[in-house]
Amino acid sequence: MADNTEEMRMKDADWLSRGDRLGMVASTLCAVHCALLPILIAMLPSLGLGLLGRADLDQAFVLFASLLALTTLTQGYRRHRTFRAWWFLLPGVALLWVGAYTSLHTHGVLHTSLMVAGGSLLATAHWVNLRLSHASLRTQPVGA
Repeated sequence: MADNTEEMRMKDADWLSRGDRLGMVASTLCAVHCALLPILIAMLPSLGLGLLGRADLDQAFVLFASLLALTTLTQGYRRHRTFRAWWFLLPGVALLWVGAYTSLHTHGVLHTSLMVAGGSLLATAHWVNLRLSHASLRTQPVGA
């Protein structure tokens, strides 16, 4: 029975780790996309990449990133019982949603600043959650 419990605990940790890693990469790519978009905006149509600047793509990504972060951080909290990662998640999600779903979406520099800051905070939240989850696995007794 203890071996089965340990196996289940490791599978949960693996899923959580993959989700946080995906969230870190996706949030970082979002921040890079938003930071570089103003520089590349004139080149997009000539490269056939006009889709990258569309508002609905930003909004879809913000929704996906928010749901992924909420899911992985909730699972992480159940493991490590620490809200430290949420200190980065909540303002990050707020900045992303304000930047993507309000009239500020059409204000270039302000929108870019909100999205880069929000994406960076989301990536940081995933990183903190990953570190806390790994630390709790090392300190948790087998069968707990």
